[in-house]
Amino acid sequence: MGLFSFLFIFVGWRIILCGSTSVVVENIRPLQLLRDGTTMVSSEGTFEMGFFSPGSSSNRYLGIWYRNIPVPTVVWVANRCKPMNKSSGSLTLNNVGNLVLLGENNSVVWSTNSSKQAGKPIVELLDNGNLVLRDEKDENNKENYLWQSFDYPCDTLLSGMKFGWDLKRGHTWQLSSWKSSDDPCNADFTYGMEYDKRRHTYPESIIRKGSEKFYRTGPWNGLRYSGYPELRPNALFDYRFVYSDDEVYYSYTLKNKSRISRIVINQTTSVRQRWIWMEAEKYWKEYYKVPRDQCDYYGQCGANAECIISGNPICQCLKGFKPKSPQDWSSMDWSKGCERISPLMCQEKEKDGFMLFSGWKLPDAQNTWVNKSMNLRECRAKCLSNCSCTAYTNSDIRGEGSGCVVWFGDLYDIRQFPSGGQDLFVRISAAEIVYQEKARAERKAKRAVIIMAVLIGLACGMILIGLYIRKWRNFYEINAIISGKNCQEEEDLELPLFDLHKISTATNNFSQENKLGQGGFGPVYRGVLEGGQEIAVKRLSMWSGQGDNEFKNEVKLIAKVQHRNLVKIVGCCIYEEEKLLIYEYMPNKSLDYFIFDQSQGRLLTWPKRFQIVCGIAKGLSYLHHDSRLRIIHRDLKASNVLLDEAMNPKISDFGLARSFGGDQLEGNTNKVVGTYGYMAPEYAFGGLFSIKSDVFSFGILMLEIISGKKSIGFCYENSGATLIGYAWTLMKENNAVEFIDKCLIDSYHSMKEVLRCIHIGLLCVQQNPVDRPNMSSVVTMLSGEGVLPQPKPPGYFTQTDLWENHSPSSKLLSSCTFDTNITDVEAR
Repeated sequence: MGLFSFLFIFVGWRIILCGSTSVVVENIRPLQLLRDGTTMVSSEGTFEMGFFSPGSSSNRYLGIWYRNIPVPTVVWVANRCKPMNKSSGSLTLNNVGNLVLLGENNSVVWSTNSSKQAGKPIVELLDNGNLVLRDEKDENNKENYLWQSFDYPCDTLLSGMKFGWDLKRGHTWQLSSWKSSDDPCNADFTYGMEYDKRRHTYPESIIRKGSEKFYRTGPWNGLRYSGYPELRPNALFDYRFVYSDDEVYYSYTLKNKSRISRIVINQTTSVRQRWIWMEAEKYWKEYYKVPRDQCDYYGQCGANAECIISGNPICQCLKGFKPKSPQDWSSMDWSKGCERISPLMCQEKEKDGFMLFSGWKLPDAQNTWVNKSMNLRECRAKCLSNCSCTAYTNSDIRGEGSGCVVWFGDLYDIRQFPSGGQDLFVRISAAEIVYQEKARAERKAKRAVIIMAVLIGLACGMILIGLYIRKWRNFYEINAIISGKNCQEEEDLELPLFDLHKISTATNNFSQENKLGQGGFGPVYRGVLEGGQEIAVKRLSMWSGQGDNEFKNEVKLIAKVQHRNLVKIVGCCIYEEEKLLIYEYMPNKSLDYFIFDQSQGRLLTWPKRFQIVCGIAKGLSYLHHDSRLRIIHRDLKASNVLLDEAMNPKISDFGLARSFGGDQLEGNTNKVVGTYGYMAPEYAFGGLFSIKSDVFSFGILMLEIISGKKSIGFCYENSGATLIGYAWTLMKENNAVEFIDKCLIDSYHSMKEVLRCIHIGLLCVQQNPVDRPNMSSVVTMLSGEGVLPQPKPPGYFTQTDLWENHSPSSKLLSSCTFDTNITDVEAR
């Protein structure tokens, strides 16, 4: 969006809100008026309060909105259902220190009802969007508010607001939707937390349509709502849940004040949504919404049934239950739910039992009883002692068995999650226990038959053992490396081993939705461990011989190096043919995702790109000069540089790396591996690799970061010049500014710094390795110290250079494409 367009929308939005350009005030004191056409702005300019007309309506309201967002976004309205017809409204402090909104003929439209008297009242709009009335004399406790708008939410929950109950005052913090985009008055949909202190019910958040339940989050289980397993530690916000004798509430705080996010109960689609403001694109992006699917609508399957969104049909009776109306059930009408197959033996309590169900959104908490100190065994006994008790579970899953919740009567609104749900013990009759045991015995017998058939099949398949010898040898070698028992290793690597089941659960069984990418070694998946830690899991392809070597190499090397600009390995997992490497998760993907895309590239300003260049240089310098082993990466490229949440670079993928001991500086190989466009000439055509071959790759990467263009396939007009040749030519013509990525024009403050970086990049890609600086010198050069030597003509000046030096029989390319494999070179 251009600057002119942005200003046009912004000014138009201000005129719609205020009717004209507004006068701004900082606060309101007694006898002062905030009139229509005047606004109050928070200290840092984030929020603004004044009079506005929503949508196409001509009615006037007093509200609070985001000041610097061009899309009209009102977060609070004082007179929601009492609009004013003319622009004659004003806000003032009366003689007893209450806020009063006056309409036509000074009629009272809305007012606060603070019972406390203030010696020197003052009204201020805080930078979190909270309108507060406080006593200016109370300087020692500025947060001792006489009244605050956060206590009276409308349809929006902001960072720092409470959502729930103040049990001491009997006050509720809940949201209610607008009737329409033209009318902010309360509509049918409300979103609040429901909790009965007298009956010890389990607190949970519920959306109601009128008096009917529409959606519920499930009870809070100590970590998250049981019906919302996606609520986990994340990079956007922190959240907390307070469950005490005085208060029961949920709240969140944004981790980065520069990010803008809000929760809204929508006035038209009846969903609760979290929105994030995308500053670069100038629009609100939906982060999540509920209800998410058909299973989220309250009571979808009736009583004693579970909803499984992947099932067919989605509603299924619990084990031990049958449809109450089979005819309705078969016609997809599940409203009547399910009933027990066999009645409970209430008078013979010892015969009743419980069946464990896992991965559930817990049933409706309306008919529950809670005890925070009772353990799980006592909870079971408590349930058995009451004929009406039908289920029990832990009240706090963090307590490892502490806390007890029991349900009475039918169980409503249950759904199953593939991961992240909660356990529930459902009461079943003695007859059902006998039936289940019989069914279990039959399944056991069937398994025995299957096992016998498998054993016979294995006996017939022994002829394939030879194909797996190398696989098993690598398996034992890797185990020896990780455990530190290899006789050639001097020190334990102390690399944690993970259970395959935990990694499978963390990645949702290596689902396609969790897949981050695919390499020559195999796929990479995003995962979340039980404690909330986010990870990236590299899953070695079972049939990749190259992948086996990469796995062993990566385990040996990366476990020994630690640096802020190298990706950190969390552990590994080995189970039979499965070999997994677990890394810290990088939320901002890889560097190539940004620098080679015009829209994403705008997010990387020159200061950020320069910071990334310096970080990569420091990481390589550590590998070459400061680590216990001298390590040559051999595959440095944009896709192997990952970015954390703060856009700090971390070098990854050490599968092709080689290590040296002592004073060794270079090596030679008959098997050249790497990526076209980044390999140094002496390595690509002679197999000679050294720290200077990594320096060449760094120079290529540095020029790509500055220009926003890929080295592979680059062509300048019809001359056939490579990216290196293009940079060299422009520098010799004193026109290096043409080399800079066009989206950086407005973000660099020192042209000298950018040109110095192009100069350093050309020094790194010299034809002769001796002419290239080492990485420690590059780090010094980037700091702006010293005079730079003049570079000589670089290697790979034109596309044909890549082929002429390799093989006399190779045909020169007539075009600028460069995606053909070179004989004897294994490129990825």
